[in-house]
Amino acid sequence: MRLRNAWVGFLGMTLATTLVACGGSEPSNKSAEVSSPSATPAGQRVDTAAAGSVKGVVTLDGVAPKNEAIKMNADPVCVTANKTPQTQETYIVGSDGKSLGNVFVYVKDGLGNYVYDTPTESAKIDQQNCRYHPHVFGMRVGQPLEILNSDPTLHNIHALPKGNSEFNTGQPVQGMKTTHTFDKPEVMVPFKCDVHGWMNAYVGVVNHPKSSSCRTHGLYG
Repeated sequence: MRLRNAWVGFLGMTLATTLVACGGSEPSNKSAEVSSPSATPAGQRVDTAAAGSVKGVVTLDGVAPKNEAIKMNADPVCVTANKTPQTQETYIVGSDGKSLGNVFVYVKDGLGNYVYDTPTESAKIDQQNCRYHPHVFGMRVGQPLEILNSDPTLHNIHALPKGNSEFNTGQPVQGMKTTHTFDKPEVMVPFKCDVHGWMNAYVGVVNHPKSSSCRTHGLYG
């Protein structure tokens, strides 16, 4: 199993990309040559009117392994909320058999010294039907993360970062909300629920807006 035009890292959840300029001839040595990102003055902001974008599809070569089955019988609330057999979300493949979901795509290097405003709107993760929603997502350094328990049962969200501070927040009451922020970039930060061992999620924390998560059909951008 391999990904075309992509590299999937940590637990198959992180996709790191590099942008490469291709051309058919040697560039001429002229004074109008564009300066490299590393020469960008510190603190300069991106001109959004002149900025480009990157779009694509994450695809899979081969056949994805089957997701492991989940047994929820330890908690009647979880059994009631899920009438059909449940599996892990490790491999989410589209109906075409190629497009891959639950992938985090980000620019790993080459953005120079530009600065970006930190979003004030919260990123969100919800504990609903005894699963984390979303399973894979991205957010920014310093951006609030709203953690919600939508279930009428005890959940906790236990973050296990390597560079940021670990936290473990219990939410015994339906509708409870808590907020957390990460102060360092880190791709990926795993979450788990110590009450329900099948519950897990991953967040990519970056210090720029050049990232995207593919939820179901492998599309990013």
